[in-house]
Amino acid sequence: MGMIRLSGRLICRTHAEARAVAIALPNHIRLTRAEAGCLNFAVTPTTDPFIWEVSETFVDRAAFDAHQTRTAASDWAAQTAGITRDYTVTDGDAA
Repeated sequence: MGMIRLSGRLICRTHAEARAVAIALPNHIRLTRAEAGCLNFAVTPTTDPFIWEVSETFVDRAAFDAHQTRTAASDWAAQTAGITRDYTVTDGDAA
């Protein structure tokens, strides 16, 4: 089983959504980077104040799935519900 990579964008529609991301993001990053199996987790602002680039790498599908489960029940999920996520997930075993 290979590494799992997620890449894409978090896209806000309003200043309130962008503010919610800015407030909740530091703790979300800290918690995710502390997860077992997280190799890389970056959410970086772009020149557009409503868009963030997202890049994640986990050692395997189990670690990625555990991250998804934790995140779904987190303050981050509650604070950013409804914000558009445009992500692609790639399995390291896929050619």
